[in-house]
Amino acid sequence: MTTPTFVEMTAEADGTLQVRLTHGPSGSVLSTDAPRDNGGTGASFSPTDLVASGLLSCMLTTMALVAAREGIAWGPSRGRVEKHMNASPRRIGRLEVELWLPPGLTHEQRARMQHVAESCPVHRSLHPEVQISVQYH
Repeated sequence: MTTPTFVEMTAEADGTLQVRLTHGPSGSVLSTDAPRDNGGTGASFSPTDLVASGLLSCMLTTMALVAAREGIAWGPSRGRVEKHMNASPRRIGRLEVELWLPPGLTHEQRARMQHVAESCPVHRSLHPEVQISVQYH
């Protein structure tokens, strides 16, 4: 049985709608702001933007990890995600992901990477009511 792992992150709110987040292990800092349509300035990622970005990043990272582990040649890849919010209750309703995989993968390797992307930890962590569509290029 493995020991559960954890990562501590901290947040500081300055009395506005902006929050400063610090990643415990690295000390990296990023800020969030509420979106304009919800009273913020839109000056940075919103918390729901981070969820959408986390999905995209997790998919790309997990594919690269599995490719390295399985000896699959992995070159440059990229993606984009479009977040659609539901009004009531206000939450993420749909995430539309596009992924550009490296050229030169066999049919079997592409199928494997698609399965890996759609099985990444963030994808598996999202509520089943969040519709996720993925298009591969």
